[in-house]
Amino acid sequence: MEIPVVRNILEANDRLADQLKKLFASRKMLVLNLMSSPGAGKTSILERTLADLAGEFKMAVIEGDLQTDNDARRVAATGAQAVQINTDGGCHLSSSMILEALDKLNLDGLDILFIENVGNLVCPAEFSLGEDSKVTLLSVTEGDDKPEKYPLMFHLSAVMVLNKVDLLPYVDFSMDKARQHASKLNADLKIFPVSCRTREGLEDWYAWLRAARATKN
Repeated sequence: MEIPVVRNILEANDRLADQLKKLFASRKMLVLNLMSSPGAGKTSILERTLADLAGEFKMAVIEGDLQTDNDARRVAATGAQAVQINTDGGCHLSSSMILEALDKLNLDGLDILFIENVGNLVCPAEFSLGEDSKVTLLSVTEGDDKPEKYPLMFHLSAVMVLNKVDLLPYVDFSMDKARQHASKLNADLKIFPVSCRTREGLEDWYAWLRAARATKN
């Protein structure tokens, strides 16, 4: 039986997320919720994306982490707006946290808002943040069975970024198995193998971003 307090927390979060979704839609912003385990490379792909697409879009990032503002400082170094949320041990971001963080951003003319969630393959998937799409990163330094072990995150995501593919010769990771596990959970899942170090596959990821942003016009 579901515990009532958990259900109430999720329902309250979803109500506020609906308000956020309406706010984002009114401003024609593309909002993406980036999720992964710690160290999969969310901040690295954000750094590349923000730098490479700076001439095309006005972008901002809300950074979620347990402690420190290290990631927010890395993102801000690209010239993009960045706001840090420290959850002080919390395993995910919530819609109330996002609403509070928005007060610290200039939303005028903003094209894309990235929300970098706390590194965790469980809790973040359960909490809507009013985003247009969830994007899950999976590093080849992790197991290729991660989608099978943590199905909800991959089931709900529009995109899976397979990161650090330049390390494939040095790790025991099957791209085919990872794709099969993920596609079984979500037949519509877009899968982009990339390397932030060598830039392999980044243009495919950028093409998806451009197409997703174009739907907001």
